[in-house]
Amino acid sequence: MTELALRRTPVDRERLLRLLQEYGVYLGVAVLVLVNTVFTPHFVSGENFRTQAVQVAPVLIVALGMALAIGSEGVDLSVGSVMALSTSLISLYLGYGPWLAIIVAVLGGMAVGLANGSLIAFIGVQPIVATLALMVAGRGLALVLLPQLKDVRDPGMATLGSGDLLGIPHLVLIAAALALAVAFTVRRTTFGRQLLAIGDSRPAAQLAGLPVRRVLILVYVVSGALAAIAGVLATARLSASDPTSLGTLMELSAITAVVVGGTPLSGGRVRIGGTVAGAILIQLLTATLIKHDLPPSWTQIAQAVVIVAAVCAARERGKR
Repeated sequence: MTELALRRTPVDRERLLRLLQEYGVYLGVAVLVLVNTVFTPHFVSGENFRTQAVQVAPVLIVALGMALAIGSEGVDLSVGSVMALSTSLISLYLGYGPWLAIIVAVLGGMAVGLANGSLIAFIGVQPIVATLALMVAGRGLALVLLPQLKDVRDPGMATLGSGDLLGIPHLVLIAAALALAVAFTVRRTTFGRQLLAIGDSRPAAQLAGLPVRRVLILVYVVSGALAAIAGVLATARLSASDPTSLGTLMELSAITAVVVGGTPLSGGRVRIGGTVAGAILIQLLTATLIKHDLPPSWTQIAQAVVIVAAVCAARERGKR
C-alpha cells in the first residue's frame, strides 16, 4: 500500500502543477474578488465594477498583441511607447476630425510594428533587442511630436472615452470584441496555426514551407495596432494627451497578464482566455493595494512576484 502511494505521489504532483498552470489565474481572480468583498468597503457595487472594467480595458488590448508576440517565441517591449506615440498623433490630427486622428494613430502603431517585424524577420535581430530599440525611439518620437501634456477636447473622443451602450462602457465593448477577434484568429485561421507552428519551432516551420517572415511581420504589425488602439482609448478616457507618462511600464503589465494567463515564454501556444483573466488579475491586484493605502511601488513588486511564480510553475511542468 505504501509503495503504491509513493508511486502515485509524483503523478499527483504533476497533475496538481498542470491544473495550477491551466486554472491558477482564474483561482487568483476568485481569491482577490473574495478578499475584496470581505475586507474592502464598497467593493461590491456597480460603479466599482464599471471602474475596474474601464481601467483594465487598455491593459487587456495591449496584452492581446503581446500574447501573439510571445506565442511566436518573441516579445514586444515597444507597446508602451506606441501608446505614447498614438496619443501624440491624436493630439496633432484631432483638428481634422476624431476619426482621421484615430486612423493616423493606429497607422503610426502599425508602422512601429512593421519596423519591429522587419528587423526580426529580415535582418534576424532578436525580438527583445529590436523592440527595445523601437521602445526608446518610439517614446522619443512621441515627445518630439508633443513635448508636453495637452488637453483633448472633442465630443467624439469624449463619447468614446466615457460613453456606453446599454450600460456597458464603449471601452469595455471594444476590448471584449478585440479579445474575441484575436481568440478566433488564433484558433480558427491559417494565420493562427502558422503563428503557433513558428513559435513551437521556427526551423521546422521553415522546412515545412510556412511563410515565416510574413507571419512574424503581421504579428508585430497587429501588436502595434492593438497598442495604438489602447493609446487612443486611454487618451479618450483621460481627455488628455500625455506622451511623457502614457504607456509607462505597460509592457510589464502586458507580459504579466500573458505569462500568468498560461502562455509560455517559449512560444508555440497562446491562451487568450487566460490572458483576459491575467489582465483582470493585475487590475484587481493594483486596485486592492491602492484601496488599502499601499504605495504604487508595491504594485510593481507584486507583479514581479507573480511573474516569477508563473515562470517557475511553467519550468517545473516542462521538466516533467
